[in-house]
Amino acid sequence: MNYRVWMLLLWGLPGWAGASSCSLLIVGDSLSSGYGLATGTSWVAKLEARLQKTAPGWRVVNASVSGDTTQNGVQRLQPALERQRPQGVLIELGGNDALRGIPPAEIRRNLVTMIRQAKAAGAWVALFDAPVLPNYGKSYADAIGQMYGQLARDEKLIRVPCFVCAVAVTPGLMQADGIHPNEQEQERILDVVWPHLQPQLRCPGKQP
Repeated sequence: MNYRVWMLLLWGLPGWAGASSCSLLIVGDSLSSGYGLATGTSWVAKLEARLQKTAPGWRVVNASVSGDTTQNGVQRLQPALERQRPQGVLIELGGNDALRGIPPAEIRRNLVTMIRQAKAAGAWVALFDAPVLPNYGKSYADAIGQMYGQLARDEKLIRVPCFVCAVAVTPGLMQADGIHPNEQEQERILDVVWPHLQPQLRCPGKQP
């Protein structure tokens, strides 16, 4: 069963949204969907395992889809918010936009829409910096990086630094495509993300 079919079935199950006290909704691309990795080895799977040990009132809903752009995120987020009613939303999108050379202003507009949708639904938001390959030159890459930083300040939300950038420049830590980190690096990726999430994990009736 492919990932899209699994998520459609999962989101349609009665009672799924209320199975635990609090939830994190992750809206991302292949870096969060587990592309090229064995089941249960992605950083998101490891996050869920860590939550079970340290913040058992929380669960993860992974709505990440390989290849998604910020425009895909705009299209998918609102229905997910209505279905899941998450306490936290993790937005890990923009890398595929950058691969297509989409203007930073357009990426920002899409991210702002998602951020405000999540806030309107009562969720706190963590925005992940997008990794940018050098395809379009340093000026474009710098503009993307500056846009994420300014957006996080303007919207007063949690900013997670590029969680794969250190891995990407280290030989032997990437899959054969040179874009996606391999299985052995997923725990390290989670260690980059975790300090930004942990202070937010306050769930009614349960403390981490």
